[in-house]
Amino acid sequence: MAAAFGWGTLAASSLVIGALVALWFRISLRMIGLIMAFGSGVLISAVAFDLVEEAANKAHGNGAAIAGIFAGCAIFFGGDWLIDRSGGANRKDADGGQASGSALAIVLGSVLDGIPESMVIGLTIFQGGAVGAAYLTAVFISNLPESISSTSGLLTSGWKKSRILWMWIAIALISGLASLAGYGLFQHASPGTVAFVLAFAAGAILTMLADTMMPEAFQHGGKLVGVVTTLGFATAFTIHLLD
Repeated sequence: MAAAFGWGTLAASSLVIGALVALWFRISLRMIGLIMAFGSGVLISAVAFDLVEEAANKAHGNGAAIAGIFAGCAIFFGGDWLIDRSGGANRKDADGGQASGSALAIVLGSVLDGIPESMVIGLTIFQGGAVGAAYLTAVFISNLPESISSTSGLLTSGWKKSRILWMWIAIALISGLASLAGYGLFQHASPGTVAFVLAFAAGAILTMLADTMMPEAFQHGGKLVGVVTTLGFATAFTIHLLD
């Protein structure tokens, strides 16, 4: 259980690192867009090879995996819609669009983005006794552009540096607890249930990418975003092959 919390917190610690980078250095919007593109490619690879493929291998038949993908998409879409209406729509906006939003909604939105991927870390530790290096690396890398972009926007919108930093620390700890929950809740789960959970995380992450990270990446990064996204995908896929 301690390992599940520790690995989940470690993967989410890059949120704090990204925030520190954005607090200490001035990063252009174009660079932020390209960094987010790289992170998107990394997560797409993780969805394809560490979540969906693993889900398909766990279950007998494809029903659980397909149902999980659509369930994850629906739950994330619904939660994101509620958070957007509450003032968290621009939580990853590097331009400072958070100024007109709600602090609580921004925090809840950031937690919503990270919980599915964190729960999978705890689940994989229980299933295999260790966390997959490829998936852990993918989550760690993808968190960096998310926090860099959000922190830059929060600074522009007038948030205090200490407030931003403590927000990311709290989210990292919540992610650790989500990993712990993934470890504890599914100890007696059937292979079909495990497949559903993995696919659920895949659907939620894919919906998050299309809804928040990729539009932001293209807005600021321009045409080069496609190349950098492919580079991120290839990097994570290489790590997967070496794992």
